Amino acid sequence: HADDCWAEKTRDCKGNLRPKKSTFPSGIKAVADYVHSKGLKLGIYSDAGYYTCSKTQPGSLGYEEQDAQTFASWNLLQDIDYLKYDNCFNDGSRPTVRYPVMTRALMKTGRPIYISLCEWGDLHPAEWGFNVGNSWRTTNDISDTWESMISKADENEVYAHLARPGGWNDPDMLEVGNGGMTENEYVVHFSLWAISKSPLLLGFDVANATATRAVAHIVGNEEVIRINQDPLGVQAKKVRMMGSREIWAGPISGYRFVVMLLNRADTGDEDTVTAYWDDVGIPAKSLVEVRDVWEHKTLGRAVAGNISATMPPRSCKLYILKPVG
Repeated sequence: HADDCWAEKTRDCKGNLRPKKSTFPSGIKAVADYVHSKGLKLGIYSDAGYYTCSKTQPGSLGYEEQDAQTFASWNLLQDIDYLKYDNCFNDGSRPTVRYPVMTRALMKTGRPIYISLCEWGDLHPAEWGFNVGNSWRTTNDISDTWESMISKADENEVYAHLARPGGWNDPDMLEVGNGGMTENEYVVHFSLWAISKSPLLLGFDVANATATRAVAHIVGNEEVIRINQDPLGVQAKKVRMMGSREIWAGPISGYRFVVMLLNRADTGDEDTVTAYWDDVGIPAKSLVEVRDVWEHKTLGRAVAGNISATMPPRSCKLYILKPVG
């Protein structure tokens, strides 16, 4: 995904956006062809204002149809696949007025483009975003700290009932790999985003081999990614809060449930968190197969009644539960 600063400071003589020559000497079309040849998708960025947030390139306000045509035409093999649409330097009009203009322009091109509404949660986009885009920022920008990350998860959870296939709550990109949190904290971060069915957008430099190796077991955990991509598309919610002990849970496909036990205390000794089946939505007397998706282990016997784990502050356990009797 090419974020802000990919374009020249001014449009060409016909009013078209121009990729920055120093960064993209062969143009965006060549980049798109290369990315698609690798089986990947390409994202681009613009803003529902006069300038982008960096104020180094023009926004799309008033140029929606022209820019939509530009984005759609920049590839010979497929399409530009994703548009992040920001909210800086706008004219003061409501996002519910400005954002649909770009959506309609993109739909007119006939090209399927994922629309990410980066509206910062300004006007509760979860309440109207489904008819305008495919995901919507529910929060302001995240930073690489535990306090920022956990507060974004809390804000995002409020809108869990409004997420569904085709439209997702987005608490901003992943900070895993940037170095500001511990490994346990990053595991909590990735787990929360996964069970929330939020976009898993890597926010670290993947060209940094050392950073990539250090976090590959987190961002590359296929079991956790499958939870995020589950076709049922239901966002997990907090089902119990007992001080710093929390239980997050939600259904996934195949009559299974994802359950996260979270110790969000900042300091102190290890603590035990327990989830009872009826907290999760499973009949209380069921026998349940338990899969620990971070340990990649299934418990050797079916479990009755509840699941418990003892863990240090700022850490979690993540399970898939499957009733078997």
